[in-house]
Amino acid sequence: MAILTDIGFVHLHVHSSFSLLEGALKISDLVKLAEADGQPALALTDTNNLFGALEFSEKLSGKGIQPIAGIQLSVCFEEPDPNSRAAAPKPTDIVLLAGSEHGYLNLMRLASRAYFDVELGDAPRVAAAILRDHATGLVALTGGFTGPLDTALREGSRGDLAERRLMQLQEAFGDRLYVEIQRHGIDAERAIEGDLISLADRRGVPLVAANEPFFAKADDYESHDALLAIASGRVVGDDDRRRLTAEHRFKTRAEMQALFADLPDALASSVEIAMRCPFRVRTRKPILPTFGTGREGEAMDEAAELARQAAEGLERRLAAHGPAPGLDAETYRKQLAYEIDVITRMKFPGYFLIVSDFIKWSKEHDIPVGPGRGSGAGSLVAYALTITDLDPLRFGLLFERFLNPERVSMPDFDIDFCVEGRERVIRYVQERYGEQQVGQIITFGTLLARGVMRDVGRVLEMPYGQVDKLTKLVPNNPANPVTLQQAIEGEPKLQAAAEEEPVVGRMLEIAKKLEGLHRHASTHAAGIVIGDRPLQDLVPIYRDPKTGMRVTQYNMKWVEPAGLVKFDFLGLTTLTILNRAVALIRSRGGEVDLAALPLDDERTYQTLGRGETVGVFQVESAGMRKALVEMQADRFEDLIALVALYRPGPMANIPVYCARKLGRDADPEDTWYPHPKLAPILRETFGIIVYQEQVMEVAKLLAGYSLGAADMLRRAMGKKIKAEMDAQRSIFVSGATERGLTDDVANTIFDLLAKFADYGFNKSHAAAYALVAYQTAYLKANHPVEFLAACMTMALDNTDKLAEFRRDAQRLGIKVEPPAVNRSGVLFEVEEDGGKGAIRYALAAIKGVGRAAVESLVAARGDKPFKSLADLAERINPRLLNKRTLESLIAAGALDEIEPDRARAVAALDSMMAIAQNALQEQSGGIASLFGGMSDGAVSLRIPAYEPWMASERLRREYEAVGFFLTGHPLDEYGELLKKLRVQSWVDFCRTARAGNGAVGRVAASVLDRQERRTKSGNKMGIVNLSDQTGHYEAIVFSEGLATFRDLLEPGRDLLLTIQANVEGEDVRARIVTAEPLQDALGKHRNDMRVFLRDPRPIVSVQQRLKAPAGAQAGGMRSEGEVSLILILDDGAREVEVKLPGRYPASPQLAGALRAVPGVIEVQMS
Repeated sequence: MAILTDIGFVHLHVHSSFSLLEGALKISDLVKLAEADGQPALALTDTNNLFGALEFSEKLSGKGIQPIAGIQLSVCFEEPDPNSRAAAPKPTDIVLLAGSEHGYLNLMRLASRAYFDVELGDAPRVAAAILRDHATGLVALTGGFTGPLDTALREGSRGDLAERRLMQLQEAFGDRLYVEIQRHGIDAERAIEGDLISLADRRGVPLVAANEPFFAKADDYESHDALLAIASGRVVGDDDRRRLTAEHRFKTRAEMQALFADLPDALASSVEIAMRCPFRVRTRKPILPTFGTGREGEAMDEAAELARQAAEGLERRLAAHGPAPGLDAETYRKQLAYEIDVITRMKFPGYFLIVSDFIKWSKEHDIPVGPGRGSGAGSLVAYALTITDLDPLRFGLLFERFLNPERVSMPDFDIDFCVEGRERVIRYVQERYGEQQVGQIITFGTLLARGVMRDVGRVLEMPYGQVDKLTKLVPNNPANPVTLQQAIEGEPKLQAAAEEEPVVGRMLEIAKKLEGLHRHASTHAAGIVIGDRPLQDLVPIYRDPKTGMRVTQYNMKWVEPAGLVKFDFLGLTTLTILNRAVALIRSRGGEVDLAALPLDDERTYQTLGRGETVGVFQVESAGMRKALVEMQADRFEDLIALVALYRPGPMANIPVYCARKLGRDADPEDTWYPHPKLAPILRETFGIIVYQEQVMEVAKLLAGYSLGAADMLRRAMGKKIKAEMDAQRSIFVSGATERGLTDDVANTIFDLLAKFADYGFNKSHAAAYALVAYQTAYLKANHPVEFLAACMTMALDNTDKLAEFRRDAQRLGIKVEPPAVNRSGVLFEVEEDGGKGAIRYALAAIKGVGRAAVESLVAARGDKPFKSLADLAERINPRLLNKRTLESLIAAGALDEIEPDRARAVAALDSMMAIAQNALQEQSGGIASLFGGMSDGAVSLRIPAYEPWMASERLRREYEAVGFFLTGHPLDEYGELLKKLRVQSWVDFCRTARAGNGAVGRVAASVLDRQERRTKSGNKMGIVNLSDQTGHYEAIVFSEGLATFRDLLEPGRDLLLTIQANVEGEDVRARIVTAEPLQDALGKHRNDMRVFLRDPRPIVSVQQRLKAPAGAQAGGMRSEGEVSLILILDDGAREVEVKLPGRYPASPQLAGALRAVPGVIEVQMS
């Protein structure tokens, strides 16, 4: 009893932040709190999950504190009555603690069944019968305030119900059951405590004192209350929502002993329970799944099977491609035998067979698989099994970089799949190994700076606009997010706002406390685990509420220490692009085998050398394009080197690499190498240590390291641990001097290797990704139409990328035809254009048009083109194609072939929808049209009077529907007038700037978008997206110019800009110097107009527009000019010109209004 008294109290009902949007204690916080209070043991009991069980166990035990694995589990004690109209009984919460390994197994099964025994998306819970079947090895607490006893006693003093529930628990747990007493100062707790104690005494169940902490200290109560409001979607001021008290903090042992001084046995029980729970969750060595069974069901000899498949696969590879230059088949067979021996000794044959199996299945079912990723490409066995598609001996890739025989660690193949086929591969793996043995891996979203500010601002009822403005002051950098504290320290406006308005200060303080807590659970994009038994016997399982897929409750960091073997199934969009491009080539009678591409295609290297890499994998960025132009790559090894070098640090070596490659280096070749013996290793990269494999090869050659030991050296150099480095230096220098090097030279080379080990890149990964880059470059160089069409299909929802691909197509002389309901498909297609091919715009890429809608439209069209608006209306399904969808199609020009007047088509929409609904009702009722259908043109549309669209209105709507200008440009209407101003196009300006003939010029541009950012000095700068007929581009404007021109730099404005160029290689970066409305600039010049008519009927409408008041025209300065009417008679044989008296406010906007008048053929300005 002395130990019970000395310890005094142990926390057994504790919530961490893994009680999502409920707990505000990170596991690291719990460790510090327990350590600070000298607590010998601590339980973690998150709500319906074991997300943090292994992390908690490892971190707590590391501090000498006993971790107790537990859960707060929702249990249904009463079965719902199917014949009753009353609401189903609500589940209540109990606490379960693992007293043994068997108990933890049951805990995992219960934590898993809570998600799988309910309908998809329902709140997790288990039935009391399931609880009873899994009670062995578990200690149970009745759960306190939300538990089955407390709830029954509070709700109408149902002592009989409470007793029945307690009896059920006694039946399940026997003497491992305790009645939990909590004291948080809540009236409802105090009101039932006596009844609870009496019930426990009557049934002979011991009491246990408990606190239920959700946060660390009383000061955290306000922020935690805000968290509860966020969780419920309510606001802090709502009275009718869940609230806790300041007493739900993590209390010390002394505080708990004082609080329960009148119930010493209840305090002692908490210590007794801790002593009954000596088990802790531990890490395990990897448990590899079994590949399969042999004949008659006996276990397969996986090593023999691996040897057989690898040997057969190698012979097929050699027959298809032959050995690398300078090597023979026997060299390959020896390397294969060596690798199989290592793999077998390390007990990994099954792993290789499993990976090979699902990759072979993918390829057999036309699902593209990447050539490799990571260090796995260094394995000849992987190449023989078709796991990878690069010959490692041909490219000098090392097996030991992947699997080191001198350091046992799991192999790790990261596999890239086509994004459209990845789910099919996962389904195959589930079927192959059993659904219960395959799962994905959980990941947790957290409350980051911007998000938590929005959440807290909402629950504090701050105006949305105010919160939005404040959050935008926090830098948005997903790759390296800043903390809220860092953002406040770096942004004076946030500091000022907090000082000026107390509510802002309060919001920021609460947000800082909640930042970093877990917000929700989701599924990791890549990780798959395969077990040798049902996963719930190895780790607790969560159920993805969207897909129903099994998901481990441990995240990526902890799932492997738990003993599960991870396989990365990554979706790579580029593989889908390659697959679609090949299919488009095939549809036009061509054929491309990506696996058999020649790696010396001259056209491919010429395309890369010109920096024409839009859409080319890994080398699209401006910096990569610049490096390619400088390098003039003409061999595959150059691409491998570029992938490896283009990173911070090694990037500095790119100019040296290029100079040496192109013969521009003044130093002779023999000076490139730190030692003459290193020439064979470093010649490929012109004396520069680029790859980690080169570090390993140098250690082997100069100092006699085995490749396994050389890999250990590489790792030690990367870690920079002095003791390890000193030991390795001694080994290296000793080995090098034995082989003829002096001490000084050996030390110098060791230091050089240590420097480059930091920067060195995995050549296996670089080579595999260089191959994908080459494949995309090959298709772009040799089949650009199909390649760009495939790229655009994979960017359906990304307007910026679509615009970029379209500009690239224009540059290459490839037409991008507008969408058309009678020609376009759902996706981007290739159609013939004089033998060259053109890209037809995809219907699914139009904004506001869903995939299902356009699929139904294309199905309705079939092989019979739509003849008219009425014909289209009768054949579509109005449930899938509504008025808004049709309006988007019209705005994008998709109906131009059947109705070129888009304003008229929009005016017809109500009538079209009426026809569509009528046709649908006739089909649904099985009623045939009296005239055999309306699509024969018998029924016409009733189109009300409508106002024709000016060209600017037509283009504005087109831009909104497509995301860029497809059939024209707002600057088109300025025509010859821009020449008067000697204005350059963007392309001409760039050409002049690159030639060094002027860094300043004038351009006309339409503003697409403007963003504002803060520079390092704290000043604001603007980034403006601009457009003219030759392309889209970006220009910056510094703080002074931004303040002057901010009102002009608004989307939709047409401007005359003076810009200054900064040329970086082939890239031209623009800075705005001055800006003025284009209309004002033109207003300074006289503009005359000539209006062409076929007959006199439009004259009245023309006259009305010419006499429109100034306010009806676009603002700004207006030039006065003469107007002539040209009447074209006798089918163009005669023209009569009538010059109108006086002068008129001529402008491009007026010209556009006149063009929209029915009967006006053209309007010319001069």
